[in-house]
Amino acid sequence: MQVPAGEIGVVIAQVGAPLPIGAKSAAYKSVFGNFSNVRSFVGAGGQKGVQRPVLPPGTLVPIHPVGFLVITKSQVYGLPVSTDLQIRNGRNERLTCKAFGLEPKQLEVVRIEPQVAEGEIMDMVGIITAYEAIHFPPATSRAASADSATSASSRPAASPTRSSSSRSSGRRTSSTITTRTSSGFSRRVAASACNTTRCSTAATP
Repeated sequence: MQVPAGEIGVVIAQVGAPLPIGAKSAAYKSVFGNFSNVRSFVGAGGQKGVQRPVLPPGTLVPIHPVGFLVITKSQVYGLPVSTDLQIRNGRNERLTCKAFGLEPKQLEVVRIEPQVAEGEIMDMVGIITAYEAIHFPPATSRAASADSATSASSRPAASPTRSSSSRSSGRRTSSTITTRTSSGFSRRVAASACNTTRCSTAATP
């Protein structure tokens, strides 16, 4: 099958392990590639349901017609195994993206480009919201405090005059710590010290 120009293809797996409770889409692994190999997909723990990656415009790939369905704006590729969809197919009802809860506009390529409003050209930005991703639990205050203490012990001690002036004026001193985690992300810990130490953490690529 080939995804038409200006459209994207949503892949729905009809084989594999069931989705975890509460999940909206299946986890993706690089071994799945573009879903052209059913054996690799099932053997590597592929899950049924909507797959997170979409096929970009112009994708030409051999897709197993029973293993996967590919939903585009203009056509649905594959043979559905769902009883409800089979009944529709048996009635010679043409399956469309609406049978899967999708609107045609959702399967078009989104273009972020300048817009003309009231005779003026306005720049546009795109904000992406992820509803599902790998969960990184937030660091506890104890772990953040430990990082702050480690950083403080590695820095040279401040002179007594500077230390006393900071206490008397009540100024807030801050430090930034960057550590490398096993997942390849840098964790930046910003610690602000006044009477008590408060730490906030953020994962940055």
